[in-house]
Amino acid sequence: MDEANKEQAVSEYTYKSWEEYTPLEQAARIWWDMYKDAHGVRPRGTDTSSWTLEQFESEMSYLQGVIQRNEAQRVIEEDAAIQDFEARVSKIIALGAKDRAMAIRWIHEAEGSDGDDEYLCYRVGVPYGYIKSETA
Repeated sequence: MDEANKEQAVSEYTYKSWEEYTPLEQAARIWWDMYKDAHGVRPRGTDTSSWTLEQFESEMSYLQGVIQRNEAQRVIEEDAAIQDFEARVSKIIALGAKDRAMAIRWIHEAEGSDGDDEYLCYRVGVPYGYIKSETA
């Protein structure tokens, strides 16, 4: 491949800056990310090549509602997980752990989190950092 063809091949794979995209291309990229935020997966198999800016805006408005509902549900679930975790800690202390730190060590062992506070947060559904602040 000669030098001119190499430069052309490289320029074909160079990413544009955000400002270089048209409003329709920007909307498509925003929709792509919002879909992932709303549903947890990328939108495979959806042909948006004929969509207008108005269609993207309508879809993004819908996705924003989904994202907001998902966030509200996440907060509810984390609050319930905190209550469950605190009840578990209290029960373990009542069963013989000398203090909160020991109870958390026992929970680590039971959950197989090997002392990794962030992984334990994931395992029991509490917000990341919740347990770290308790055992530091």
